[in-house]
Order: sequence, then structure tokens, then C-alpha cells
Amino acid sequence: MAAADEFMKYRSPLVSRYASKEMAYNFSDRKKFTTWRKLWIYLAKAEKALGLPITDVQVQEMESHAENIDFAMAAEEERKLRHDVMAHVHTFAHCCPNAAPIIHLGATSCYVGDNTVITTAFFLNIHWIVMNYETAHNSPLKTSSETLPAQLTTVGKRTCLWLQDLAMDMRNLQRARDDLRFRGVKGTTGTQASFLQLFQGDHDKVEELDRMVTEMAGFKKAYLVTGQTYSRKVDIDSLSTLASLGATVHKICTDIRLLANLKEIEEPFEKEQIGSSAMPYKRNPMRAERCCSLARHLLALMSDPLQTASVQWLERTLDDSANRRISLPESFLTADIILSTLQNITEGLVVYPKVIERHIRHELPFMATENIIMAMVKAGGNRQDCHEKIRVLSQEAAAVVKQEGGDNDLLARVKADAYFAPILGQLDALLEPKTFIGRAPQQVARFLSEEVRPLLEPYKAKMDVKIELEL
Repeated sequence: MAAADEFMKYRSPLVSRYASKEMAYNFSDRKKFTTWRKLWIYLAKAEKALGLPITDVQVQEMESHAENIDFAMAAEEERKLRHDVMAHVHTFAHCCPNAAPIIHLGATSCYVGDNTVITTAFFLNIHWIVMNYETAHNSPLKTSSETLPAQLTTVGKRTCLWLQDLAMDMRNLQRARDDLRFRGVKGTTGTQASFLQLFQGDHDKVEELDRMVTEMAGFKKAYLVTGQTYSRKVDIDSLSTLASLGATVHKICTDIRLLANLKEIEEPFEKEQIGSSAMPYKRNPMRAERCCSLARHLLALMSDPLQTASVQWLERTLDDSANRRISLPESFLTADIILSTLQNITEGLVVYPKVIERHIRHELPFMATENIIMAMVKAGGNRQDCHEKIRVLSQEAAAVVKQEGGDNDLLARVKADAYFAPILGQLDALLEPKTFIGRAPQQVARFLSEEVRPLLEPYKAKMDVKIELEL
């Protein structure tokens, strides 16, 4: 019956359909409330070490019940008290009767609320970027040429543009993660007055308590000054890095969708996958479409922390709470989803060189006109006369393509015009596609060697990421 009831209420598709199990767990109730209990244990240990009358029995009792959470009791307590932190204080105290008097001693709700931080979530997103680097820079995209409206480039060069944006996002995520500090043990409005009273005016002990708990929680630094909360600009800083990542993924996947429309590149398509319920032939780039759709949601979520930080009154107003319960988890869950989906795309991305070659053959005569003009000038021709000849022939060839649906016959028109007789023997060389891609292969090789490899190297041991550059 309980399982059936699950389908009688709304479930966020971020978790039910898309998110990784690691990120979904990171924002689960179990992770959140066991972290609260760990914070209460750290506080009790530090207070005991600094001389408050807390016993080993009380600390051991709390430690033995850190994972033993009665969620039904907590829900009932919150229904009565209308306060989630006190509901969990009472629930913890129920299974720790000896420790009940000292749980949450001297603390405020934001001791657990703001100190239950998002470092792990940052690490998980960095992990996905690393995996995207590994799959994308080793994918078979480095030698084929494709056309842009005005010039040729290589598929590998375009991929490196994607990777460069991801590199910026990775550095932003690392910086945001490393800049995170512990709110620390600051009391109700940040003045530490309650702890100063507990330690009978001993400022040194209050500062040592803050330092000890910060260290137990795995942080190098705590904020020196806070209101009741840490500054809500911390949330802006954290979520802006995710929004920037969303812009990157949207751009990459938009490129893939455009190239899929040209049938030059295609994302993985399963054997039994259905692209459309009405059109059986369709092969929608549904993963790239999903990434674009969710990336827009990630960008939109950025407005929440901006609004929240701007409207906080004095030391804090509680209108931040409900918003942060949604905007923080959803931002990280969405970033997790688009990165894992992007990895899936890059792992199975298919390039169709023959289609690319056909498109190049179709457009290259127009692109080669400047080379033809230069060759004619070198052969003794007048630049302006040649330009006019090419302009007229190009317009005639374009009319065949656009109005008649024919092939681009510009080269045939050039060969048939006696004016260009001095360079007819050079036309094949002038139309060699590799002469139109500039230094793209050399840029790709240098970028992979100097940018990608160093960025991945620190994660090689932790994540078993291969670092092989197939240049």
C-alpha cells in the first residue's frame, strides 16, 4: 500500500527520473539529518574538552545513535512544534535520554542548517566534468573537417572550444568549493553570547570551541563574523558557478543538435529507442535536448539566491528558509543531471565524415574564391577584374543551387571561362580542404597537452581516469 501511495503524489523528476544516486543521496533526509547529529556530537565533544560538565557516557550515547533516526517521530514532532530543528533535537533526545540535556547546547538552528554544507555536491559535479573531459578529448573527432558559414574548421577544434568552456567551469567549481567556510559556532545572532555565558566570560575558550568544531567538521576556516546565518552571498557564489556551467552545457548541446540536423554528428541512439510516437523515422537528439531543457532551469534558479541575499533584514529574516530548501538542492541536482547526460553523449558521439565531405564539396567553391583571386593576381591578373568575374560567376552558381535545387557548379563555370586559363592547373591545390583549416590541428594538439592533461592529472589516482592524448 505504501508503494502504491507513492504514485498518488507529485515526485520531482530531478530525482525520480534523472539524478545520479550519489547526488540524490547527498540531498536526502538521511544524509541531512545524520549530518545534523554529527554536528551536535562535534559540539558536545568540544564543549566537554573545554570543561563543560558533559560526560563520556553522554557523548558515547549520542555517537551510538547517530544513524538511528526515527523519521516518523521527527515528522510528528515537527507537525506539533512547527520547527524542524527542534523536532530533530527531541527525536535525538528520545533515543539518547542521558545526553538529552546537552544536545544543541548553546547553539541556534543555523548551527546545523548552515553548517550542513554543500562541499560534497561540489565534488560530485567536479567528478562529472572530469569524466566529460576523459570521454570528449579521446573521442574520434580530431581529423575530419566540417564547414562553417565563412570558413572551415576541424571537429577536434570545435570540441576543444567546448572543453575550454568546461575547463573554466571546472576551475570555478574548484574555487567555489575551496572558498567555502564553516559557519562555525556563533550562537543565535552571530555574537557567540550564549557560548560566552556557558564559559563564564572566557573569550579564549569560545574561540577555541569555534576552532575545534570547525576542524572536526573537516574545514580549515570558519567565517569570523556572521549574523544568525552565514552571508547569503555564499549561496550566490556557489550557485553562480553552477549557472555558468549550465550555460556551457546548453551551448555544447545546442551545437550538437545543430550538427545532428545536418547529419554530421549524432548522439547515441539505442537499438529500440523511439524518436517520435508519430514519425517512426525520427532520431531526435533527445539527450542534448534534455540537457538544454534542464540547463535553462539551472539558469533560472540563479535568481533565487540573488533575491534572497538582497532582501535579508539585518542579521537574518526567515524568508530565506523555504526558498533555499528548493533552490540549493535543485541547482546541484540539475547540474549533476546535465553533466552525467553530457558524459553519456560524449561517450557515444558518432561523427559522419562522408556527410561532412559532401557538405564541404558543396560549399568549398565559394570559400575558395579568395584563393582563386590571389592566384590570378600572382599570374599577372588585375585583382579588381578578377573579383568582378568571380562575383558574377558566384551569383550564377548560387542561383542554380537556390532556385533550381542543383549542385554548386561554380568550378565548372571557372574552368569554362578563358579568363582563368592561367591557373586551371592550380585549381585542385587551391581547393584542398586542409589548406582552409589554418592551424586548427596544431592548436588542438597544444591545447590537449598544455590545458587538458594538467587539469585531469590531479584526479587520475582518485577517479582512475586515463590520461592518453591521441593527437
